[in-house]
Amino acid sequence: MKRRLVATPGAWLVWGAVGFFFVMLAGVIGSVLVSSFGRRWFDTWLPESWTDQWYGQAWTEFTLPAVLVVTIEVSMLVVLISVLVGVPASYVLARRKFPGRRLLYLLFLLPILMPPITYGIPLATVLYKYGFAGNMSGVVLANLVPSIPFVILTMTPFIEQVDPAIERAARMCGARTWQVFARILAPLLVPGILAASILVLVRTVGMFELTFLTAGPDSQTLVVALYYTMSAAGIRAQQSVDAMAVIYTSMMLVLLVVALRFVNPTQLVARVKEDVD
Repeated sequence: MKRRLVATPGAWLVWGAVGFFFVMLAGVIGSVLVSSFGRRWFDTWLPESWTDQWYGQAWTEFTLPAVLVVTIEVSMLVVLISVLVGVPASYVLARRKFPGRRLLYLLFLLPILMPPITYGIPLATVLYKYGFAGNMSGVVLANLVPSIPFVILTMTPFIEQVDPAIERAARMCGARTWQVFARILAPLLVPGILAASILVLVRTVGMFELTFLTAGPDSQTLVVALYYTMSAAGIRAQQSVDAMAVIYTSMMLVLLVVALRFVNPTQLVARVKEDVD
């Protein structure tokens, strides 16, 4: 006999709230998308006509090629440095037992758990004091603060899953430390390194607070340039601003889809909860 599943009023309320949220989200994104292709749009459900000229105008008016180049350069530098620093640190945390190890791990998690603005202002003050802020080096240094912990958080479980007996066997055969790491551990950790790199890339492209506080005129990433475009004085077509917003949203969606193919968010949450407990 088939059993009928009857939802409780609480379940209907939850699903209704979730559905309302997604409808509102789709409405906001849809209105921006439609506006970016509309020629005129006044008091009607849809624009009077359609055009793609706003994307070309945004491309030239807001110097998007230069902004995209800066965004890519900053992101790649942050990813590279974060992996070079975070992977060895993850290895130490995964393989070595020492006093204060759990406390040190929790300290690494603080930049992830805390809102960036709480430590972004004092960090930017220090960077400006020593002449690092206002250029690309300041943006990279500021974004490394949460990015390196992201790498450590992602890589530590991967390293813990590798049997230490493999390393001991390699050492018994005469392999040195760098040979063990380069020829044995590195190939096994490629999925973890790729996942960590994608996470850092997504976070860096979408990081507004730290980049806004430390960027100069020639070191603005796409999200900061979008903010300045919306808040700057002067008259500009709203459709061209919407086109820029669509470009940024599309970039973030692509990065998020790629990230979710390599990273399971529930594993990261479980890992944070385990270390906090």
